[in-house]
Amino acid sequence: QVQLVESGGGLVQAGGSLRLSCAASGLTFSTYLMGWFRQAPGKEREFVGAINWSGGSTSYADSVKGRFTIARDNAENTVYLQMNSLKPEDTAVYYCAAAAWGGLYLRQNEYDYWGQGTQVTVSS
Repeated sequence: QVQLVESGGGLVQAGGSLRLSCAASGLTFSTYLMGWFRQAPGKEREFVGAINWSGGSTSYADSVKGRFTIARDNAENTVYLQMNSLKPEDTAVYYCAAAAWGGLYLRQNEYDYWGQGTQVTVSS
């Protein structure tokens, strides 16, 4: 079956960096759009960014543009989220998701598979 497993979350001070990984199995990873989402306590899950199948195109939410970078390694079936200049408001559970079809601003409910999430906490 399809599995998406996030890792790399943790506690970091404001201004610091973290790199999240999402390892995929059970799907032809190189053909899937991959997205990152996050959910802060008491808030709805929101889009962070996405990367197309080849890694040649990416999209980002305005709140993270210029600070976060998404990359993928199709040989390793892994997508990454590099987070720099972290702020306390970036604190959330971060999820990766996979979609067989769709563009870089695909709605959440159109993603086919989701990971279990990894907690990121940014202290002030």
